[in-house]
Amino acid sequence: MMLASIIIASFVSQVLSLSPTSISREAVLKPFTEGKAFKVISGLHNFDIDLVKNVAWAAENGGASHVDIACRPDLVRAAKSVCSLPICVSSITPSAFVEAVDAGADMVEIGNFDSFYKEGRQFSAADILAMTSEVRKLLPTIPLSVTIPHTMSLSEQIVLAKDLQKCGADIIQTEGKFSANVAGMGVQELIEIASPTLAAAYAISRAVTIPVMCASGLTDVTVPMALAAGARGVGVGTCSQ
Repeated sequence: MMLASIIIASFVSQVLSLSPTSISREAVLKPFTEGKAFKVISGLHNFDIDLVKNVAWAAENGGASHVDIACRPDLVRAAKSVCSLPICVSSITPSAFVEAVDAGADMVEIGNFDSFYKEGRQFSAADILAMTSEVRKLLPTIPLSVTIPHTMSLSEQIVLAKDLQKCGADIIQTEGKFSANVAGMGVQELIEIASPTLAAAYAISRAVTIPVMCASGLTDVTVPMALAAGARGVGVGTCSQ
């Protein structure tokens, strides 16, 4: 009897040691509710494990609050091996989130859509609401961020943001102009690039009660503007998407 108990205890200990470390929902969302979220983005289509690990390590050591990576279990495990920050995985395929969360992802995000615009793909409000509903069916309690395309009119973005809040989104992410190479740009150009995400953050943050985050098109010039506009956090990319 005692031997059986020892074997069971040993087995449980081994299982627990193999389980991915998870961060509580409250801890993941706290930087957003406090208006201090700083998410470093490695890229929705960046599947280079070494690069993802480097980004995750640099994010933690650089003072970020979250790391956003492509939605794949091996990338989650790789990021977790070098970083204790909440790991967010991004995709437009709701079912893909399940394995990533099982691997230890702490947050999921629908979007960012930048790389899909290059392919000529567009996303309607109905598309995004359908994805959000599906994620909530699969993962009812996981912290969920949803990107609103900057290609929509501002009034359409506001309506969609309100619908997303009703649908269970925890964070609304706004977009700037995609695929912008900001190297060598002057202050006026940097502001123009970020203007869609800044305008959306201002309008949406006054229309919903959940936190709004600005991402894409931001630089050191425009991050303070995003926070002043009402964003509770910012997302900054680190590599080509």
